[in-house]
Formats: sequence, C-alpha cells, structure tokens
Amino acid sequence: FKQIPFMKAKLLVSTAFLAASVSLSAQKSATITVHADQGKEIIPKEIYGQFAEHLGSCIYGGLWVGENSDIPNIKGYRTDVFNALKELSVPVLRWPGGCFADEYHWMDGIGPKENRPKMVNNNWGGTIEDNSFGTHEFLNLCEMLGCEPYISGNVGSGTVEELAKWVEYMTSDGDSPMANLRRKNGRDKAWKVKYLGVGNESWGCGGSMRPEYYADLYRRYSTYCRNYDGNHLFKIASGASDYDYNWTDVLMNRVGHRMQGLSLHYYTVTGWSGSKGAATQFNKDDYYWTMGKCLEMEDVIKKHCAIMDKYDKDKKIALLLDEWGTWWDEEPGTVRGHLYQQNTLRDAFVASLSLDVFHKYTDRLKMANIAQIVNVLQSMILTKDKDMVLTPTYYVFKMYKVHQDATYLPLDLTCEKMNVRDNRTVPMVSATASKNKNGVIHISLSNVDADNAQEITVNLPDVNAKKAIGEILTSANLTDYNSFEKPNIVKPASFKEVKINKGIMKVKLPAKSIVTLELQ
Repeated sequence: FKQIPFMKAKLLVSTAFLAASVSLSAQKSATITVHADQGKEIIPKEIYGQFAEHLGSCIYGGLWVGENSDIPNIKGYRTDVFNALKELSVPVLRWPGGCFADEYHWMDGIGPKENRPKMVNNNWGGTIEDNSFGTHEFLNLCEMLGCEPYISGNVGSGTVEELAKWVEYMTSDGDSPMANLRRKNGRDKAWKVKYLGVGNESWGCGGSMRPEYYADLYRRYSTYCRNYDGNHLFKIASGASDYDYNWTDVLMNRVGHRMQGLSLHYYTVTGWSGSKGAATQFNKDDYYWTMGKCLEMEDVIKKHCAIMDKYDKDKKIALLLDEWGTWWDEEPGTVRGHLYQQNTLRDAFVASLSLDVFHKYTDRLKMANIAQIVNVLQSMILTKDKDMVLTPTYYVFKMYKVHQDATYLPLDLTCEKMNVRDNRTVPMVSATASKNKNGVIHISLSNVDADNAQEITVNLPDVNAKKAIGEILTSANLTDYNSFEKPNIVKPASFKEVKINKGIMKVKLPAKSIVTLELQ
C-alpha cells in the first residue's frame, strides 16, 4: 500500500464519516392532502378505550392499593395512577378480563372485604387473589374517572343465572333480591352499565368452543341479561382472533342482530410459542417488522368488516377491537405469567399507527381497548411500590385524545415505502386528521423512518389557518424507554418546525418522531 500522510488520512476518514452521517440523516419528502370538506364519520371516543384484567399487578398494586396502604390513595385507588388516567380522558374501561373473566364469580367480590373468599388466578401465574377489588370497586372507579364500564361476563365456567343476577345487581333499582343485596353492601342507587361482553375468547381460554356452539350459548345467555330501570345493555358477542374469518361469518349468520357488537382481538406479536423478543432489545429490522405486523391489522379489520357487511348492510352491529397492542417477553426478574413488559418508542409507534388505522373504519369499528392499562403488556403506566412511570404509549394517547368524538377527515398520503421481511410493506409516514365540534382541525403525523427526517407538505384546501402549534414525541434511540430511575427519557416536547402559507403547511419531521398539530 502507498502510505498516506496522517493528516490527509484523518481528513479522508472524517469526510467519509460525514458523508455516511449525511446519508443516514438525509431528508425525505411526503405529500398529504386533507379533505376538510369531506368529513362524515365521528371518531367515537371509545376508540381510545382501556382494558384492566386481573393479571399480574394491573389491579393490585396498579389501580388498587386499598385504603389502608401507605401509598397515597383516593378511597383505595392509587392517587398518582388515578390522576394520570384522568388526564387521558379514558372513555371506557373493560374488566375483569380477558381469560380471567371466564373463571371469575362475581359474588366472591362483594360484601365486607374480610368475608370475601380468596381465589387462585389459574390463567395468570397461579397468583392468590383476595377479591378485595370487585364489582363495587370497579364501577365506582369508572364513575370517578367519568368513563363507561365494560363488563366481561363469565360464560366459560359460569351459569346463565349467575350472569343474569350480576346484571340485576348492577343495574336494577327495583325491590328485587339482587338490588336489595347491593343496597345491603352499601350502594343504594344502581350503576349505569352500558357494555356487556357475553364471554371472552370463547374459542380459547373462554371455553375452547366451536363458533356454532358458542353462537347458541350467546343466544341463551343474552336472553336473560335484561334491561332494568332505563339501563340499556349493549351486548357484545365473543368474536374472532386475528385471521379467523369463519368465526365472524358463523356468528353473523347464527346470532345476527341479537348482538349489538362483535369483538375482535389482534396483537402485534412475533409468535405464540417460544420467545416473542425483548421489549427493549431489538434492532431496526425488528422495528420495521413490528410496524409491518401492526399495519397488517388494517387488512384484518377490512376482511372482518366485509363479512359483517354481507349480513348487516346497514352497519347496525358494531365491531369492537377490545384487545390489541404489543406482546413481548416478560421482563427478566419479574413473575412468570404476569406479562410485565417495558414500553419503548417502538411501542409508541404501534399505538400511533394503530389509532391512525382505527380512525378510517369507524363506520363499523366503534371501540378499541388497548391491552392493558397498568403494568401489563403495552400499558399506559408502570408502578413499583410508591413510584409511577408514564410510558411512551401513554403520551401517544394523551397527544391523540384531541381526536375523541371529532369528525374524521379523509386524506391522501404519498410517501416512500420500505419492504420488510415476511413480504410486508411499511409506509414511512402515517397520518390522521379530524375536526372537533368547535371546527378546530388536528393533524397527527408519524415519521416511521428510523434514520431520515421528512419534509411533509400538507395541502389544506378550503382551510383558513395561519399557524399551527403542536407537540412532538421522539428520542435518541428507538429502544429508549422510561424507567423508575430515569422516568423522563421519552416524553412530549413543544414542536415548532411547521409553517403555513396560502393553504399549504410545511412540516419538518425528525426521524422516528410523532407529532400532533392544532391548526389556528
């Protein structure tokens, strides 16, 4: 080799490194046109629903610590968690499961706490539970949060009589045995309970049933779940998992309008056997695969909707995606079966991209419940003793809450796409837009590209806006997360890289970032 003088070699290396850096952080472009005059469908606030199962420390230590705890609480509910959930404007909360629901016998969770029997949580780690959090504790929490309760009824191991009496206990104001039992337990006035799930995952942990058999069970159980004293139940049949289109077809055919809603479950997961991968240790290939798996949900929703359309052209029966989110390996050192996982910027993108998809199908999709609210799977909040951490997913829900009950605005999006493994294609930009009741337009943008910034041109025909203000969620690394030691690594900041001139908005969106803008 011909020897290169040291300074010249250093200059060449520096130049090469700079060129590589510029290449990695090159600015891409995308174009969006928002059709503000074409909005028809309302984005139901229930699309931002939550799910609280008796699983791990979701309930005990997460939502509930009891009134005698040294952890600050409001009537037994953790003060920090309660206040954080208030900030999210949680619209609906599903409980007590999940798989737990079909082994839960509600009468064990009422009356004086010292008299409530203990139970083994067979589905989730064999944990012993004391039933100190039951019907009263859940429904009172929903009232305090201002959200609709969604009760999952026990069909797998329960009886028709048991479920019928539960409905009466919760919702009857009459001089009836169950209403009087409720009064004896300290609650005079009946609660309002809108959503009732008749079983959960009846194809699996809820009874390993065939759809034909479950359809008949649904018809039987739902018959005896009555409307009391002005409370009108929205009855939800246990629906399909992911790609089981036959289940939806059978239920639409055999149950039809006896149900008001049909559920669907879809998890962004690498597989149901073996390792699902670590929540915080992954590479870019894993990240892009995750985005592809997440976005595949749109095709699944479309196919289930098409089957429902065949039987219900007027869209009277709602589709409810009442379990969704990421599912990674449990964190090392945590209790097996408690499904405790950390939550990174990657999970935030799953949240934003999923919500963008949901907004497009709200003519049929009327609710979605992320799994789960505290300490389990893709949670909003993590707790440890007296400490609490808000996750990147929490911040996406907070940034997106402006879309609740707003009118969805259709948009056209042109951007670069990436081919990822398993023959999936991932657009590098995702977007959604809405107009609230006051006529204010909000636009949420996600730059999925891990390396490159995006200059996004947003065409706003017939929109009279002069400026936009917003927040951005990003971090140095896709693997970044908020820990109890460092709780503020990933959190929103003010965003100002946006200009509007004559109906055209220019947005400079950094790599791996999520932004919500308000037009003014």
